[in-house]
Amino acid sequence: MLTVRPKVAELTFQVYGRPLHPELFQICKSHTIERGGYQAKISITSAGHVVTWRYDGITLTEVAASAHNPLPKKRRLLFHRLKGERTDRIDCRGGIVYQTSFQLETVDPQIFWAFQEELAHDCDRRGMLHMFGASGRLALGALSYVNVETRNRRMLVQAFHTFPDDCAIVKSQSLFELP
Repeated sequence: MLTVRPKVAELTFQVYGRPLHPELFQICKSHTIERGGYQAKISITSAGHVVTWRYDGITLTEVAASAHNPLPKKRRLLFHRLKGERTDRIDCRGGIVYQTSFQLETVDPQIFWAFQEELAHDCDRRGMLHMFGASGRLALGALSYVNVETRNRRMLVQAFHTFPDDCAIVKSQSLFELP
């Protein structure tokens, strides 16, 4: 398994109206949730994350991955290169709503390292945290943090992925909401 991240310029954000095979990803950590009739599997991968959410025969899969990761195009609902800031929404049958916002932020190295240190220390108590190995250029590696808040009719997923070689932070927030 890869212990370092791909370049931040290679990242994409995609949403599918179907599940994707787990073999398509290098999964570092996973967590499964069941609540209010929906199920979700949240995974931290080598490039970002995968969230597979299911309710009443509907499946939505959110993927933050490398563009070099060969993913299918069949039933892909959203595809964006991860750059700048973006907000999107998908209205599904049965009144289910998926909303997301994500951004790629390149910051000053001092701010980057302070953010990464704070993330590593504060996020250990909630959510999933995975620390990657160093790339060789820098002594410290990237990290990914995913926090999930659940209610009976909604699930909020917040993810942070750091890219030390580029002093870049990917932030995403997604809401899966039942009618």
